[in-house]
Amino acid sequence: MSLYPDNSTKEQTLTLRELNLRVKSAIQAQVSGMYWLRAETSDVRVNHASGHCYLEFVEKNKQTGQIVAKARASIWAKTFALLKPYFERETRQAFVSGLSVLVKVTVDFHELYGFSLTVYDIDPSYTLGDMARRRMEIVKQLNEEGIFTLNKELPFPAIPQRIAVITSPTAAGYEDFVNQLTNNKPGYPFQIKLFTALMQGEKTEESIISALDRIYGYADYFDVVAIIRGGGSTSDLNCFDSYLLAANCAQFPLPVITGIGHERDETVLDMVANTRMKTPTAVAEFLIGRMDLAAEAVEDLYQSLTTLVEKRLTEQKSLLQMLISRLPITVVNLLEKMRSQLLTLGGKLPTASILLVSTQKSILNDRFRQLQQLSYTQLEKNRKFLQLTEQFVTLASPEYILKRGYSLMLKEGKIVKSVSSFSEGETFIARLADGEVNAVVRFVTKKKNK
Repeated sequence: MSLYPDNSTKEQTLTLRELNLRVKSAIQAQVSGMYWLRAETSDVRVNHASGHCYLEFVEKNKQTGQIVAKARASIWAKTFALLKPYFERETRQAFVSGLSVLVKVTVDFHELYGFSLTVYDIDPSYTLGDMARRRMEIVKQLNEEGIFTLNKELPFPAIPQRIAVITSPTAAGYEDFVNQLTNNKPGYPFQIKLFTALMQGEKTEESIISALDRIYGYADYFDVVAIIRGGGSTSDLNCFDSYLLAANCAQFPLPVITGIGHERDETVLDMVANTRMKTPTAVAEFLIGRMDLAAEAVEDLYQSLTTLVEKRLTEQKSLLQMLISRLPITVVNLLEKMRSQLLTLGGKLPTASILLVSTQKSILNDRFRQLQQLSYTQLEKNRKFLQLTEQFVTLASPEYILKRGYSLMLKEGKIVKSVSSFSEGETFIARLADGEVNAVVRFVTKKKNK
């Protein structure tokens, strides 16, 4: 049993092809003719054998970025051969995925391949407007963040000799750039270091930022960074209209020079760089020109210094000649002045001598009296010291001690200090103040320890 009302009968059944043909007829009846369509390109593919271009048109939610509509489309070879160069010439942008476009299409429905669109025309001005709008949005964001002019504000080195180059090693412009710097006529020495990067395609932004990061680790070894791109189509320049790439360049600590396009093509990267030149050759000429300016400045300083030294030497020579011409008179005047001073001193000498001798004599007398007094005082101190020392020696002498009633016991001529030195029956001498006594030991009594 069907859940939905049905006004058909089993006799009215259709094959899938029959149903698709009815859909095709309905579409042709309702949406016949051509329509101008606003959409974004996606999955752009070119069949090189046939020359046909196959792609999808999508529409995205502006807030979430999610796809809300999608349709397959084709640009047949003859049409594509006309539209592609026209679009890229006008927009200077390759016809690739991710572009906002305004195209004239017809609506088709094939019973086998389903719904699709066929492109007959394209309006480059719409894409240009979208590209310009995106470029303006990036510039506005960089200005709001206060980083748009940071690299431009860096002082450019007076002698830019050490150059970090970001480019593809196979780029024709790189070889010209190196040759021009290496073989410059004045013979300026340049140090060039290549940091490899892709200069076209979807990975250009990531590749150049990676090269900048590598240079940042050796920033002290370089004076400037040159981002150059030689050859290639101007339609590949859209990869340089990148917020991330521009932000990295704007905030880089070294001055950045760009040479990635032609005169009329200015990318956001060019806008934030310290210096923008047209081509790699123009960048090389600019660097040589900066060295010329430095050389001219040095030459100017040399000429100024030479002129200053010559002027100073001339002045000193004139002064010396003047002094030489005045020297005889000056010497005579000086000698006369010295003679007069000597005469004056000679007249004052007897009186001064007498006064000086009298003064020195008085000083010597004072010194003699002081020395005499100090001598008397020192002798008195020494005399008293000797008296005290004599008294001490007298009081400490054995004779004095014996007179006080003490005696000395001698055994074999040596003073005995302990009773343990005696044995019963031994003889010893007892010395007193008025003589000696020979004695015999009858018994020995040792003092008991308490």
